[in-house]
Amino acid sequence: MTPRADSTAELLAWLQALTRPTALVELAAFAACLLAAWTVVRLVRGREPRPGSVWFGEGIVDGVLFPLLALALATVVRWIFIVYVPQVPQAVFKLVVPVLLSLAVIRLIVRVLGKTYPDSSVMRVVEHSVSWIAWIAVVLWLTGVLPVLLNELDDIKWKFGGETLSVRNMLEGAVVSVVVLVLALWLSATVEARLLKGPTVDIGVRKMAANALRALLLFIGLMFVLSTAGINLTALGVLGGALGVGIGFGLQKLAANYVSGFVILAERSMRIGDMVKVDNFEGRITDISTRYTVIRALNGREAIVPNEMMITQRVENSSLADTKVAVNTVVQVAYGSDVESLIPRLVAAVKDVPRVLAEPTPGVNLTAFAPDGLELTVGFWVAEPEMQGPARSDVNLAILRTLNEAQVEIPFPQRVVRQA
Repeated sequence: MTPRADSTAELLAWLQALTRPTALVELAAFAACLLAAWTVVRLVRGREPRPGSVWFGEGIVDGVLFPLLALALATVVRWIFIVYVPQVPQAVFKLVVPVLLSLAVIRLIVRVLGKTYPDSSVMRVVEHSVSWIAWIAVVLWLTGVLPVLLNELDDIKWKFGGETLSVRNMLEGAVVSVVVLVLALWLSATVEARLLKGPTVDIGVRKMAANALRALLLFIGLMFVLSTAGINLTALGVLGGALGVGIGFGLQKLAANYVSGFVILAERSMRIGDMVKVDNFEGRITDISTRYTVIRALNGREAIVPNEMMITQRVENSSLADTKVAVNTVVQVAYGSDVESLIPRLVAAVKDVPRVLAEPTPGVNLTAFAPDGLELTVGFWVAEPEMQGPARSDVNLAILRTLNEAQVEIPFPQRVVRQA
């Protein structure tokens, strides 16, 4: 009998077993498995929902934990039927076990990719593709076509040097690579969330550790995938040499950015939250990745700066040693004003501004004899760099009130026109 005929006979026997009364016993046992899985997940999760959770999802049955528990319970019950109740044919559990396995894989991939790349349209395509592939594989396995198809694909082979690869090896490697990638992203995202949780002290070092962990997990996953696909890992020496040449020529900028990212995080010369100015763009650092740094300006604009630029160019960091920033504002008073008595009043007025620091003490200096009046420069300090604009506005208002109270004139520009 041919393999195709065996598959057809097996499918017919399974369909016939589904029509027997013993299938109701299996259905009752499977319903008990689902109820027990739901109860356990409900007790572990608690009363409050956990939106965004990979294990629990938005509810109880839409996470990864529910199909995994149901699969484990169904597998145990199926083994009990096989060992202790052999007279009951395996009809329902032969169907639900692969279905639950596919459901668990789909939920894991969809939840992890959705959490890691929440706004990526490409990941949506990947999620739908994985779902379709998993359900098609279940249908092929239930109908008995999958083993025959795998045997046929195993006969289609290519020879690369001393290695022989088949279509089956490549497909299995692709499936394993997706699973390993999802697990690596999930584990790295979980560890990164725990590392970055809490106060911002040493957040740069924790960010570097999270990036290094992600790179390590992806490298281990790549080695595992290559081994699963049947590729000899010793052949990677040639690949490593070619990669080194590529980095030396075409990828040197990319490699420099990655190395610079780790240098920035290790030296802690710039940290997340610092106020910096790079290439005439000033803002606060919101993220330091392995390739680029994100700087957000006070007006909401964001700049993506390659890490190499943060290393090779001059960077003004207003928050490296101290977050306090000196701010100046200039005002002119008319000639003939009593500047010596006016300066202490201006200093007292500036001190009373809430955003101005008491230490260092604000100061007022006569800096120039301008064409239209006496130029006074008012200097003061603010606690945070982004408060420069509001603090200068408050100080200017305080100066204006003081000048009005002292009846000191702010001169207008004057021009003398002489007629010949």
